[in-house]
Amino acid sequence: MEKADQKEKRGKIPRQKMSEQEPAVRARNFQEVPLGYTPELAMKEAERCLQCKKPSCVEGCPVGIDIPGFIKLIREGEFTQSIRHIWKKNSLPAVCGRVCPQEIQCEGVCIVGKKDDPVAIGNLERFAADYERAHGTGVLPPKAAPTGKKVAVVGSGPSGLTVAGDLIVKGHEVTILEAFHKPGGVLVYGIPEFRLPKEIVAQEVNFIERLGAKLECNAVVGRTVSLDELFEQGYDAIFVGVGAGLPKFLNIPGENLVGILSANEYLTRANLMKAYLFPKVDTPIPKGKNVVVLGGGNVAMDSARTAMRLGADSVKIAYRRSKSELPARAAEVHHAEEEGIEFHFLTNPTRYLGNDKGRLIGMECLKMELGEPDESGRRRPFPVKGSEFKIDCDLVVVAVGAGANPLLTGSTPEMKLNKWGYITADLESGKTTKKGVWAGGDIVTGSATVILAMGAGRKAADSIHNYLMWGW
Repeated sequence: MEKADQKEKRGKIPRQKMSEQEPAVRARNFQEVPLGYTPELAMKEAERCLQCKKPSCVEGCPVGIDIPGFIKLIREGEFTQSIRHIWKKNSLPAVCGRVCPQEIQCEGVCIVGKKDDPVAIGNLERFAADYERAHGTGVLPPKAAPTGKKVAVVGSGPSGLTVAGDLIVKGHEVTILEAFHKPGGVLVYGIPEFRLPKEIVAQEVNFIERLGAKLECNAVVGRTVSLDELFEQGYDAIFVGVGAGLPKFLNIPGENLVGILSANEYLTRANLMKAYLFPKVDTPIPKGKNVVVLGGGNVAMDSARTAMRLGADSVKIAYRRSKSELPARAAEVHHAEEEGIEFHFLTNPTRYLGNDKGRLIGMECLKMELGEPDESGRRRPFPVKGSEFKIDCDLVVVAVGAGANPLLTGSTPEMKLNKWGYITADLESGKTTKKGVWAGGDIVTGSATVILAMGAGRKAADSIHNYLMWGW
């Protein structure tokens, strides 16, 4: 009876909302939007967890965090133990708590969510990580005895950092080789400050370094050094996590007009190179007054919300399907709507318009209608004849996906690629066709989520460990 009463009591607790900056204020600054839980709110939210004997939320987590376990520790006020429980499976909890699509993963299969709002698993993970950062002792997880084996991790994005963290704990020597001048990969060049502060990424990277990983920036593997040369330097295994950073465009007339950028360039300038601080930081960025972003994913939302913060009068998102097909996280769409971003659904650009100086002044579009689902599971869009219309704009950001990073793959012919240029790797182990080389994340799957890249990194780390220790 006592357990039944507790369950009923938990069922009456509403999901605890996280406080946020007001939309009108945050739309013009780059500070983080959600402000986090207080300890009291976190403990109250943790009470909502039913502590299922067969937790479906764990199955929904690509890295297999013991979600009921860490939530129970938060409920009991054991915040330090809670983060240590998460670290057993996830080296980047402050990142995952902020940017993972929990609504389609752990929270999407939460039992509480069948009758009520699901437990706020992502918010609780963020709380545990943030509390440790503010109040923690700095004590690190235990490490296995040194094995004498050396591993090179190419790329410091989410898959690479996960591999590094896992292998260091298993006793191997790890060096992370990063092409940019700062580590973090897509976490720093692709995700804006207001969604994932650079300080958070830096502290997660610092955690990996404190565990013992070495970090070398400005190391462009495939140009400054090849994979074979890394083996010659004494590395026993290599993990490739270089991401999918090759810009994609629509290949429509007028694409060379001044005022059309890829989301890759736009966000890298604003995020990693701090162009939003120009002229204090000398990296200029186009600041349109009437901005249109093409695409419907998280990168499109990030680009549109960045344009608003850079002073645009009007920001529109043009997407060729309907709202229900948007691939972006529901939270990001909601925040964009609150901040005044206009959505133009069932809209497909056909031509860019320019003036006599070669500058963008507008875009011709067609209205679309939806047919049967395609291979992505979303309904395929078809043009509506005679529906041409024009949108005035002076800046377009193209956020319709990205291709495989060719710098490394182009210099390693014995590593098999698929028809799109992504590395062919076993999805359960990460093994490539080149002996001693593993790969994971966007360079294997194409553009996906941070947590899926981390899941691939976890599987690869286990496979690399087995290879180094037992040869299989």
